[in-house]
Amino acid sequence: MDNFNLIEQSISHHFPLIGFFNDEKGKESYFIVGDYNPQSFQALASELGEQGLVPYINHEGNYYKINIGKKQEKGKSKIHLNIILLLATIGTTLFAGYFYIASGNIWEALEFAVALLVILGAHELAHYFAARKHGVHATLPYFIPAPTFLGTFGALINIKSPIPNRNALFDLGYSGPLAGFVVAIPVLFIGLYYSTVLTTQNVNVALPDPLIIKIISQIVIPNYTFDNDIIAHPIVFAGWAGMLVTMLNLMPVAFLDGGHISRSLFGQNLHKFISVIGIMITTMLGWYVMAVLMALIFFMGKSHPGAMDNIVTINRNRKIIAVLMLIILIFCLSPAPASTI
Repeated sequence: MDNFNLIEQSISHHFPLIGFFNDEKGKESYFIVGDYNPQSFQALASELGEQGLVPYINHEGNYYKINIGKKQEKGKSKIHLNIILLLATIGTTLFAGYFYIASGNIWEALEFAVALLVILGAHELAHYFAARKHGVHATLPYFIPAPTFLGTFGALINIKSPIPNRNALFDLGYSGPLAGFVVAIPVLFIGLYYSTVLTTQNVNVALPDPLIIKIISQIVIPNYTFDNDIIAHPIVFAGWAGMLVTMLNLMPVAFLDGGHISRSLFGQNLHKFISVIGIMITTMLGWYVMAVLMALIFFMGKSHPGAMDNIVTINRNRKIIAVLMLIILIFCLSPAPASTI
Protein backbone atom coordinates (compact mmCIF):
# COMPACT_ATOMS: atom_id res chain seq x y z
CA MET A 1 0.00 0.00 0.00
CA ASP A 2 1.46 3.32 -1.08
CA ASN A 3 2.01 5.99 1.60
CA PHE A 4 1.30 3.44 4.31
CA ASN A 5 2.73 5.52 7.13
CA LEU A 6 0.77 8.62 6.11
CA ILE A 7 -2.45 6.62 5.86
CA GLU A 8 -1.83 4.96 9.23
CA GLN A 9 -1.13 8.34 10.78
CA SER A 10 -4.36 9.81 9.36
CA ILE A 11 -6.50 6.93 10.59
CA SER A 12 -4.94 6.93 14.07
CA HIS A 13 -5.59 10.66 14.29
CA HIS A 14 -9.34 10.12 13.92
CA PHE A 15 -9.89 6.59 15.32
CA PRO A 16 -8.42 4.32 17.99
CA LEU A 17 -6.26 2.16 15.68
CA ILE A 18 -6.01 -1.49 16.69
CA GLY A 19 -3.98 -2.93 13.85
CA PHE A 20 -3.51 -3.69 10.18
CA PHE A 21 -4.60 -6.87 8.39
CA ASN A 22 -3.16 -8.19 5.15
CA ASP A 23 -4.19 -11.67 4.00
CA GLU A 24 -1.55 -14.04 2.64
CA LYS A 25 -2.96 -13.98 -0.90
CA GLY A 26 -2.90 -10.21 -1.01
CA LYS A 27 -6.57 -9.99 -1.99
CA GLU A 28 -7.56 -7.70 0.86
CA SER A 29 -5.86 -5.44 3.33
CA TYR A 30 -7.44 -3.10 5.85
CA PHE A 31 -6.97 -1.25 9.10
CA ILE A 32 -8.93 -2.29 12.19
CA VAL A 33 -10.28 0.43 14.46
CA GLY A 34 -12.06 0.15 17.76
CA ASP A 35 -14.72 2.84 17.48
CA TYR A 36 -16.93 4.61 14.96
CA ASN A 37 -18.04 8.20 14.65
CA PRO A 38 -19.60 9.58 11.45
CA GLN A 39 -18.01 13.01 11.87
CA SER A 40 -14.59 11.44 12.39
CA PHE A 41 -15.02 9.35 9.26
CA GLN A 42 -16.05 12.39 7.22
CA ALA A 43 -12.92 14.17 8.41
CA LEU A 44 -10.79 11.16 7.51
CA ALA A 45 -12.39 10.92 4.06
CA SER A 46 -11.66 14.60 3.44
CA GLU A 47 -8.06 14.25 4.61
CA LEU A 48 -7.34 11.14 2.53
CA GLY A 49 -9.20 12.62 -0.43
CA GLU A 50 -6.47 15.26 -0.70
CA GLN A 51 -4.03 12.36 -1.23
CA GLY A 52 -6.18 10.82 -3.96
CA LEU A 53 -7.44 8.06 -1.66
CA VAL A 54 -10.91 6.84 -0.69
CA PRO A 55 -11.66 5.10 2.66
CA TYR A 56 -14.47 2.55 3.10
CA ILE A 57 -15.59 1.56 6.60
CA ASN A 58 -17.51 -1.65 7.44
CA HIS A 59 -18.26 -3.80 10.45
CA GLU A 60 -15.63 -6.39 11.40
CA GLY A 61 -16.91 -8.42 14.34
CA ASN A 62 -16.92 -6.18 17.38
CA TYR A 63 -14.70 -3.67 15.61
CA TYR A 64 -14.60 -1.83 12.30
CA LYS A 65 -12.40 -2.22 9.26
CA ILE A 66 -11.26 0.58 6.99
CA ASN A 67 -10.27 -0.32 3.44
CA ILE A 68 -8.37 2.18 1.35
CA GLY A 69 -8.86 2.61 -2.39
CA LYS A 70 -7.58 5.04 -4.98
CA LYS A 71 -9.77 7.73 -6.45
CA GLN A 72 -10.70 6.86 -9.99
CA GLU A 73 -9.78 9.59 -12.41
CA LYS A 74 -12.81 10.36 -14.56
CA GLY A 75 -12.72 12.31 -17.79
CA LYS A 76 -14.75 15.45 -18.27
CA SER A 77 -18.40 15.05 -19.19
CA LYS A 78 -19.16 15.65 -22.86
CA ILE A 79 -22.55 17.33 -23.08
CA HIS A 80 -22.53 17.09 -26.86
CA LEU A 81 -22.56 13.30 -26.53
CA ASN A 82 -25.69 13.49 -24.34
CA ILE A 83 -27.38 15.63 -27.00
CA ILE A 84 -26.33 13.39 -29.92
CA LEU A 85 -27.58 10.25 -28.16
CA LEU A 86 -30.85 11.96 -27.22
CA LEU A 87 -31.47 13.02 -30.82
CA ALA A 88 -30.59 9.53 -32.05
CA THR A 89 -32.95 7.96 -29.52
CA ILE A 90 -35.75 10.30 -30.55
CA GLY A 91 -35.22 9.02 -34.09
CA THR A 92 -35.12 5.32 -33.19
CA THR A 93 -38.17 5.51 -30.90
CA LEU A 94 -40.11 7.37 -33.59
CA PHE A 95 -39.07 4.70 -36.10
CA ALA A 96 -40.10 1.90 -33.75
CA GLY A 97 -43.37 3.64 -32.91
CA TYR A 98 -44.26 4.22 -36.57
CA PHE A 99 -43.43 0.76 -37.92
CA TYR A 100 -43.98 -1.58 -34.94
CA ILE A 101 -46.46 0.04 -32.56
CA ALA A 102 -48.60 2.73 -34.22
CA SER A 103 -49.14 0.89 -37.55
CA GLY A 104 -47.97 3.80 -39.69
CA ASN A 105 -49.73 6.57 -37.74
CA ILE A 106 -47.06 9.25 -37.34
CA TRP A 107 -48.93 11.17 -34.63
CA GLU A 108 -49.43 8.11 -32.46
CA ALA A 109 -45.78 7.19 -33.06
CA LEU A 110 -44.81 10.65 -31.83
CA GLU A 111 -47.04 10.25 -28.75
CA PHE A 112 -45.38 6.92 -27.99
CA ALA A 113 -41.86 8.29 -28.40
CA VAL A 114 -42.51 11.37 -26.25
CA ALA A 115 -44.18 9.36 -23.48
CA LEU A 116 -41.38 6.78 -23.40
CA LEU A 117 -38.57 9.35 -23.36
CA VAL A 118 -40.30 11.35 -20.62
CA ILE A 119 -40.51 8.23 -18.44
CA LEU A 120 -36.87 7.28 -19.06
CA GLY A 121 -35.76 10.88 -18.60
CA ALA A 122 -37.60 11.20 -15.29
CA HIS A 123 -35.95 7.99 -14.05
CA GLU A 124 -32.41 9.15 -14.84
CA LEU A 125 -32.88 12.79 -13.83
CA ALA A 126 -34.10 11.61 -10.43
CA HIS A 127 -30.81 9.72 -10.05
CA TYR A 128 -28.92 12.81 -11.19
CA PHE A 129 -30.59 15.14 -8.65
CA ALA A 130 -30.21 12.58 -5.85
CA ALA A 131 -26.50 12.44 -6.65
CA ARG A 132 -26.24 16.24 -6.56
CA LYS A 133 -28.09 16.33 -3.23
CA HIS A 134 -25.41 14.14 -1.66
CA GLY A 135 -22.44 15.82 -3.35
CA VAL A 136 -21.84 12.93 -5.75
CA HIS A 137 -20.52 13.91 -9.18
CA ALA A 138 -22.72 12.44 -11.92
CA THR A 139 -23.33 13.07 -15.61
CA LEU A 140 -26.60 14.04 -17.24
CA PRO A 141 -28.54 11.11 -18.76
CA TYR A 142 -27.18 9.21 -21.73
CA PHE A 143 -30.07 7.83 -23.81
CA ILE A 144 -29.29 4.61 -25.66
CA PRO A 145 -30.76 4.24 -29.17
CA ALA A 146 -31.33 0.68 -30.38
CA PRO A 147 -32.92 -1.17 -33.33
CA THR A 148 -35.51 -2.85 -31.09
CA PHE A 149 -39.29 -3.08 -30.75
CA LEU A 150 -39.16 0.00 -28.48
CA GLY A 151 -36.31 1.78 -30.24
CA THR A 152 -34.09 2.09 -27.17
CA PHE A 153 -32.18 0.18 -24.52
CA GLY A 154 -33.10 2.83 -21.96
CA ALA A 155 -30.85 5.47 -20.44
CA LEU A 156 -28.20 5.83 -17.76
CA ILE A 157 -26.07 8.30 -15.87
CA ASN A 158 -22.41 7.87 -15.01
CA ILE A 159 -21.45 8.23 -11.35
CA LYS A 160 -18.02 9.85 -11.20
CA SER A 161 -17.24 10.02 -7.50
CA PRO A 162 -17.62 7.72 -4.47
CA ILE A 163 -20.98 7.58 -2.69
CA PRO A 164 -20.47 9.01 0.82
CA ASN A 165 -22.75 6.85 3.01
CA ARG A 166 -25.55 4.27 3.16
CA ASN A 167 -28.30 6.89 3.10
CA ALA A 168 -26.87 8.42 -0.08
CA LEU A 169 -26.54 4.98 -1.69
CA PHE A 170 -30.16 4.22 -0.79
CA ASP A 171 -31.35 7.53 -2.24
CA LEU A 172 -29.46 6.99 -5.49
CA GLY A 173 -31.01 3.52 -5.71
CA TYR A 174 -34.67 4.27 -5.14
CA SER A 175 -34.98 7.73 -6.70
CA GLY A 176 -34.93 6.63 -10.35
CA PRO A 177 -37.40 3.74 -10.18
CA LEU A 178 -39.80 5.78 -8.03
CA ALA A 179 -39.74 8.75 -10.42
CA GLY A 180 -40.15 6.52 -13.48
CA PHE A 181 -43.05 4.69 -11.84
CA VAL A 182 -44.80 7.91 -10.81
CA VAL A 183 -44.50 9.39 -14.32
CA ALA A 184 -45.62 6.13 -15.96
CA ILE A 185 -48.89 6.10 -13.98
CA PRO A 186 -50.54 9.09 -15.75
CA VAL A 187 -49.09 7.86 -19.05
CA LEU A 188 -50.93 4.57 -18.53
CA PHE A 189 -54.15 6.33 -17.51
CA ILE A 190 -54.08 8.37 -20.72
CA GLY A 191 -53.17 5.42 -22.93
CA LEU A 192 -55.67 3.01 -21.38
CA TYR A 193 -58.44 5.60 -21.63
CA TYR A 194 -58.08 5.33 -25.41
CA SER A 195 -57.79 1.52 -25.37
CA THR A 196 -60.52 -1.12 -25.69
CA VAL A 197 -61.09 -4.69 -24.54
CA LEU A 198 -59.85 -7.33 -26.99
CA THR A 199 -62.75 -9.51 -28.16
CA THR A 200 -60.66 -12.21 -29.87
CA GLN A 201 -57.47 -14.02 -28.92
CA ASN A 202 -56.21 -14.15 -32.52
CA VAL A 203 -52.97 -12.22 -31.95
CA ASN A 204 -49.38 -13.01 -32.82
CA VAL A 205 -47.69 -11.57 -29.74
CA ALA A 206 -49.20 -10.79 -26.36
CA LEU A 207 -47.60 -8.38 -23.91
CA PRO A 208 -48.34 -9.68 -20.41
CA ASP A 209 -49.74 -6.95 -18.21
CA PRO A 210 -48.19 -6.32 -14.80
CA LEU A 211 -50.63 -5.94 -11.94
CA ILE A 212 -50.49 -2.13 -12.03
CA ILE A 213 -51.73 -2.05 -15.65
CA LYS A 214 -54.58 -4.43 -14.81
CA ILE A 215 -55.62 -2.22 -11.89
CA ILE A 216 -55.61 0.96 -14.00
CA SER A 217 -57.44 -0.85 -16.82
CA GLN A 218 -60.13 -1.84 -14.32
CA ILE A 219 -60.59 1.86 -13.50
CA VAL A 220 -60.65 3.41 -16.97
CA ILE A 221 -61.77 0.73 -19.48
CA PRO A 222 -65.49 -0.15 -19.53
CA ASN A 223 -66.31 -3.87 -19.11
CA TYR A 224 -62.69 -4.79 -18.38
CA THR A 225 -61.87 -7.75 -16.14
CA PHE A 226 -58.49 -9.11 -15.09
CA ASP A 227 -58.91 -11.99 -17.56
CA ASN A 228 -59.22 -9.67 -20.57
CA ASP A 229 -56.54 -8.54 -22.97
CA ILE A 230 -56.77 -5.09 -24.51
CA ILE A 231 -56.24 -3.41 -27.85
CA ALA A 232 -53.70 -0.95 -26.52
CA HIS A 233 -53.20 2.62 -27.68
CA PRO A 234 -49.49 3.21 -28.49
CA ILE A 235 -49.08 5.34 -25.37
CA VAL A 236 -49.81 2.21 -23.32
CA PHE A 237 -46.69 0.59 -24.77
CA ALA A 238 -44.64 3.49 -23.42
CA GLY A 239 -46.19 3.01 -19.98
CA TRP A 240 -45.66 -0.76 -20.21
CA ALA A 241 -42.00 -0.17 -21.09
CA GLY A 242 -41.70 2.21 -18.13
CA MET A 243 -43.01 -0.47 -15.77
CA LEU A 244 -40.64 -3.01 -17.34
CA VAL A 245 -37.68 -0.68 -16.78
CA THR A 246 -38.82 -0.14 -13.19
CA MET A 247 -39.15 -3.88 -12.57
CA LEU A 248 -35.76 -4.81 -14.01
CA ASN A 249 -33.96 -1.95 -12.28
CA LEU A 250 -35.54 -2.82 -8.93
CA MET A 251 -34.22 -6.38 -9.04
CA PRO A 252 -31.86 -6.42 -6.02
CA VAL A 253 -28.86 -7.53 -8.06
CA ALA A 254 -25.28 -6.23 -8.11
CA PHE A 255 -25.12 -2.60 -9.31
CA LEU A 256 -28.75 -2.24 -10.42
CA ASP A 257 -30.92 0.29 -8.59
CA GLY A 258 -32.42 -2.50 -6.50
CA GLY A 259 -28.89 -3.69 -5.79
CA HIS A 260 -28.01 -0.27 -4.40
CA ILE A 261 -31.07 -0.43 -2.15
CA SER A 262 -30.25 -3.97 -1.00
CA ARG A 263 -26.57 -3.16 -0.40
CA SER A 264 -27.44 -0.07 1.65
CA LEU A 265 -29.97 -1.94 3.79
CA PHE A 266 -28.36 -5.34 4.38
CA GLY A 267 -24.59 -5.13 3.91
CA GLN A 268 -22.29 -6.96 1.54
CA ASN A 269 -22.77 -10.62 2.48
CA LEU A 270 -26.57 -10.63 2.58
CA HIS A 271 -26.64 -8.47 -0.56
CA LYS A 272 -24.79 -11.24 -2.44
CA PHE A 273 -27.42 -13.79 -1.39
CA ILE A 274 -30.28 -11.47 -2.33
CA SER A 275 -28.63 -10.85 -5.72
CA VAL A 276 -28.85 -14.56 -6.49
CA ILE A 277 -32.56 -14.51 -5.61
CA GLY A 278 -33.06 -11.52 -7.94
CA ILE A 279 -31.38 -13.39 -10.81
CA MET A 280 -33.58 -16.44 -10.15
CA ILE A 281 -36.77 -14.34 -10.19
CA THR A 282 -35.74 -12.67 -13.45
CA THR A 283 -35.12 -16.11 -14.96
CA MET A 284 -38.45 -17.48 -13.74
CA LEU A 285 -40.23 -14.52 -15.36
CA GLY A 286 -38.64 -15.44 -18.69
CA TRP A 287 -36.36 -12.43 -19.11
CA TYR A 288 -33.47 -14.72 -19.99
CA VAL A 289 -31.17 -12.19 -21.66
CA MET A 290 -31.46 -9.83 -18.70
CA ALA A 291 -30.93 -12.71 -16.27
CA VAL A 292 -27.74 -13.70 -18.11
CA LEU A 293 -26.48 -10.10 -18.06
CA MET A 294 -27.26 -9.85 -14.35
CA ALA A 295 -25.42 -13.12 -13.70
CA LEU A 296 -22.38 -11.95 -15.67
CA ILE A 297 -22.26 -8.68 -13.75
CA PHE A 298 -22.68 -10.49 -10.44
CA PHE A 299 -20.34 -13.45 -10.91
CA MET A 300 -17.66 -11.94 -13.16
CA GLY A 301 -17.60 -8.33 -11.97
CA LYS A 302 -16.36 -6.80 -8.76
CA SER A 303 -18.55 -7.10 -5.68
CA HIS A 304 -20.63 -4.06 -4.79
CA PRO A 305 -18.35 -1.89 -2.60
CA GLY A 306 -21.28 -0.10 -1.00
CA ALA A 307 -20.80 3.44 0.19
CA MET A 308 -17.71 4.90 1.80
CA ASP A 309 -19.48 4.87 5.17
CA ASN A 310 -21.38 1.58 5.50
CA ILE A 311 -21.95 1.99 9.24
CA VAL A 312 -24.22 5.05 9.45
CA THR A 313 -27.80 4.08 10.29
CA ILE A 314 -30.56 4.05 7.66
CA ASN A 315 -33.32 6.25 9.08
CA ARG A 316 -36.96 5.26 9.59
CA ASN A 317 -38.32 7.19 6.61
CA ARG A 318 -35.98 5.40 4.24
CA LYS A 319 -37.03 2.04 5.68
CA ILE A 320 -40.64 2.97 4.90
CA ILE A 321 -39.58 3.91 1.37
CA ALA A 322 -37.87 0.52 1.07
CA VAL A 323 -41.19 -1.21 1.79
CA LEU A 324 -42.86 1.05 -0.78
CA MET A 325 -40.26 0.08 -3.40
CA LEU A 326 -40.91 -3.61 -2.72
CA ILE A 327 -44.65 -3.00 -3.29
CA ILE A 328 -43.86 -1.15 -6.53
CA LEU A 329 -41.70 -4.07 -7.66
CA ILE A 330 -44.59 -6.47 -7.04
CA PHE A 331 -46.98 -4.19 -8.98
CA CYS A 332 -44.53 -4.12 -11.91
CA LEU A 333 -43.68 -7.85 -12.07
CA SER A 334 -44.42 -9.17 -15.52
CA PRO A 335 -43.39 -12.30 -17.45
CA ALA A 336 -41.63 -11.86 -20.77
CA PRO A 337 -43.85 -11.65 -23.90
CA ALA A 338 -44.59 -14.94 -25.64
CA SER A 339 -46.02 -15.80 -29.01
CA THR A 340 -49.57 -17.07 -28.95
CA ILE A 341 -51.56 -19.18 -31.42
